[in-house]
Amino acid sequence: MGRSSRIWSLSALTRCLEEEASAIATAAARLSSDQVEAALDLLERCADRKAKLVITGVGKSGIVARKIAATFSSIGLMALFLNPTDALHGDLGVVAAEDVCLLLSNSGETTELLEVLPHLTRRGTGRIAIVGRADSSLARGSDVVLEASVDREVCPLNLAPTASTAVAMAIGDALAAVWMERRGISPADFALNHPAGSLGKQLTLTASDLMVPASQLHPLQPHTPLPEVIGGLTRDGIGSGWVENPDSPGSLLGILTDGDLRRALQDHGAETWTHLTAKDLMTADPITVQADVLVVKALEQMERNRRKPISVLPVVNQDQQLMGLLRLHDLVQAGLA
Repeated sequence: MGRSSRIWSLSALTRCLEEEASAIATAAARLSSDQVEAALDLLERCADRKAKLVITGVGKSGIVARKIAATFSSIGLMALFLNPTDALHGDLGVVAAEDVCLLLSNSGETTELLEVLPHLTRRGTGRIAIVGRADSSLARGSDVVLEASVDREVCPLNLAPTASTAVAMAIGDALAAVWMERRGISPADFALNHPAGSLGKQLTLTASDLMVPASQLHPLQPHTPLPEVIGGLTRDGIGSGWVENPDSPGSLLGILTDGDLRRALQDHGAETWTHLTAKDLMTADPITVQADVLVVKALEQMERNRRKPISVLPVVNQDQQLMGLLRLHDLVQAGLA
């Protein structure tokens, strides 16, 4: 492909994007503030009653409906996609009177939706229509109408749903975003439905979730000689160990890592190595965290000490009893560092 062809392709694609953006801006200007407020009131009523948002559409509108349902579910409003054809053959059973149904149709005359509409009306289910024609049959049968009309599709034939689906999806996204603001959805609320994502992990995982439990670790004693210390670090296979306070069994006296071992051997002459014990090698009074601290806060503790890198944090209870060891390696594996 020649340079002139590439330039033409970029120009054409940019034009299509600008046309879709313009269609969304025009649709935003057409929206009625009363209808938007009514739609948000229905969504709030749905949430207050712990009811469902049922979203339906056919064809490309059905695909948009699925995406909007996924968005609302992710922010805490129970939402599901309902195939209108299946609805007429038993799936209407998922729709209750206290639910709200969001119906998507560019023409507003989609046969399958019009056949479902009277059944929703009889149940008393709230109905919000996102339609390309405010005077359509679907609009007339709905409680709330959000007009999503476009002057033309981006498709050069003005046939394939492009600008119209972009506008419908944008309205659905905007409803979700404003609903979040009105409900005061916090990052922590959002994380509850995204536990596997980075944000979810930051806001939900605690030290106790990722630590190596103390029950899997063999404590070292202050007088443990160097060869046994090395054996102990190797035995547990985590490159670190903890030194137990002999006056308070189970409580932490110090922490010992591979780094501590290397630094101690550098600081002591080789002729003294045979006399070194765990107490000579360990870091006494190390920084610790509680089991319920968020791992992202624990990571901050590790990174805060610039003088001496911290790769392991002891997790203790209020009595300084060791609960486990939290390693930087575990945070990296969890995608948090």
